Amino acid sequence: MKKIYLDNTPLSEAIEKWTDKVRASGGKLPQAETVGVIDSLRRITAEAVFAKVSSPFYHSSAMDGYAVKFTDTVGASERTPKRLKVPEQAVYASTGDPLPDNYNAVVMIEDVNIIKLPKNSQSSVGSRQSQETTENPDIVVPPYGAGGQLTNDNTYIEIIKPVTPWQHVRTVGEDIVTAELILPENHRIRPVDIGVMLAGGFTEIKVREKPKVVIIPTGNELVEPGSELTKGNIIESNSRILSALVTEWGGEPVRWKIVPDRIEDLKKALVEASRAADVVVINAGASAGKKDFTSAVIAELGEITLHGVNIRPGKPVILGWINDTPVLGIPGYPVSAYITFELFAKPLIHLYQGIEAEHSETLNAKLSRQVASTIGIEEFLRVKVGKVGDNIIASPVSRGAGMLMSLVRADGFVRVPAMSEGLAAGTEINVKLLKHKDSIMNTIVCTGSHDNILDILANFLRRRYPGLSLSSTHVGSMGGLIALKRGEAHIAGTHLLDEKTGEYNIPFVKKLLAGEKTLLVNLAYRQQGLLVLKGNPKGIVGFKDLLRDDITFINRQPGSGTRLLTDKYLMDLNIDHTKIKGYDSEEYTHMTVASAVLSGIADAGLGILAAAEALGLDFIHLAKERYDIAVPEKFYHLDMVQKLFEIVRDDPEFKDTVAKLGGYDLTDSGKIVYPKAADQRHGTATTPKHW
Repeated sequence: MKKIYLDNTPLSEAIEKWTDKVRASGGKLPQAETVGVIDSLRRITAEAVFAKVSSPFYHSSAMDGYAVKFTDTVGASERTPKRLKVPEQAVYASTGDPLPDNYNAVVMIEDVNIIKLPKNSQSSVGSRQSQETTENPDIVVPPYGAGGQLTNDNTYIEIIKPVTPWQHVRTVGEDIVTAELILPENHRIRPVDIGVMLAGGFTEIKVREKPKVVIIPTGNELVEPGSELTKGNIIESNSRILSALVTEWGGEPVRWKIVPDRIEDLKKALVEASRAADVVVINAGASAGKKDFTSAVIAELGEITLHGVNIRPGKPVILGWINDTPVLGIPGYPVSAYITFELFAKPLIHLYQGIEAEHSETLNAKLSRQVASTIGIEEFLRVKVGKVGDNIIASPVSRGAGMLMSLVRADGFVRVPAMSEGLAAGTEINVKLLKHKDSIMNTIVCTGSHDNILDILANFLRRRYPGLSLSSTHVGSMGGLIALKRGEAHIAGTHLLDEKTGEYNIPFVKKLLAGEKTLLVNLAYRQQGLLVLKGNPKGIVGFKDLLRDDITFINRQPGSGTRLLTDKYLMDLNIDHTKIKGYDSEEYTHMTVASAVLSGIADAGLGILAAAEALGLDFIHLAKERYDIAVPEKFYHLDMVQKLFEIVRDDPEFKDTVAKLGGYDLTDSGKIVYPKAADQRHGTATTPKHW
């Protein structure tokens, strides 16, 4: 049954071929169904909606005042005021009250004097009357009854200007007229649409049925969330992501139980699903492995439109048909599954609702660093995005197809053209956003050295100020300072030790950021050392043990402070790094180094105590180092950056949380350690004279 895919269809051609096939087949276009108006949010209208009643359906007062006939007010002026008798010529009306028959205007309450001829006075009216009659004995204000109406039969209103026909009146149909088109067909219903339909006399509405999308996860290695895990298990989560996307796009997801890698089970599932659904999605088994049967099964039961698209991630996608139902075979890696599902399922789900697919927001940005790409394959590059100064900066994140967290961390995608070998640093690119533009504009861009505190700080910033975010990418201390120099970040984490002076960070800031007014704010002092398995089974005590044949080392990337510290120890101990097994194996964070040790990829790696504590490793202390945040002065005074440093400096809960990680000294946390002319009493900086 195994069939290796041979297609390498260009993406644009694949989309066109798929769309043409879908439109030609007609598919199982959903029928209309009736739902309550109050339950219709984001549903698609199946027919035009015409008002059953007008709104308002009677003439009503738009103000508190007196309903009158406008002809009775003609000629009124300050010199010749007019008096209208209540209720024969003027009737009190509150806002929204129906106008009496034959009345056609309203005088606002503040534009009338209420009077009563003294000779007809029949009752005491209290202090208000006494005050006014003292000032003018011809004016008497009678008492008000229920609803604000006057109770005295000898009452008049006096006006000093006329009103126009229907002034201050909401006429019949002012908002909605009977038989007026309220909503067209194929319209996605919004909150305001619900209100207008109710006002137009509707309690129920016909909408398109939601396209039913059956999602079938496959694989012997998959287990349901919450299951007890054994080696080789993978928690099945892709179907939940895909189901949520279907819901977001207006469809109805139906998630089937996991189908094992057995041909007969796969056939049965596909046949049943194709009869029950408008779209079938089978996840995993689309490639060319020994248990990848999807392509052959679809071909046996129906037909394959194409198999294989020249994109990365997501190349082995299958587009086919069974029982006149479109079937998508998408790869098992989470990022590949996400990308191919959005490319080929999203337009289908929208088409079956009779609407165009909604397009994500885009931003033009500058790429922060060079990206190499394989020529002939269109790549979907995940990036983090932030506004730094006048520029929108996009920084690449992890590129592996199986790295689900790269989707969580990413703010958007950049498409690298198939005929390109990559993109140079500074290239103007278009980013398809996964988040709203406003969140991008309120993001503090942090790049440089990794530390676990940054994750804690990002959470506290979001908790204290929900509109702000801290976005960090890990390119090493040196890379962070270079990013500041290029204007690609607001702040950078750094812990670079100068071998000549024994001083942290300051010599590098002076050299790399010469002429740039830059501050160093201490985040913490932290312990660096060798991370080894619990119990230190190989008896490692220091760097000299790394020369042993039974020891494999895991290193950090060039330019990181930890890599510089490693190389300094090797130089001081006169150790040839080429004789260390694993010296050229590199990771980008302390946690990935710790994970490599825990999983047996390496026997030792240099990292911080907090990483060892987090994964239950033993720690061989080697050094205490100063970890600072470098920040250009022009960004230091930004409100969002100030809020960040306020948390670092003054938030006791933040400090307590960091202390529990282990291995941190927060004595100078939040203090400016460079330049020396800085006033550190409140963590604020004054401009040094040499600037």
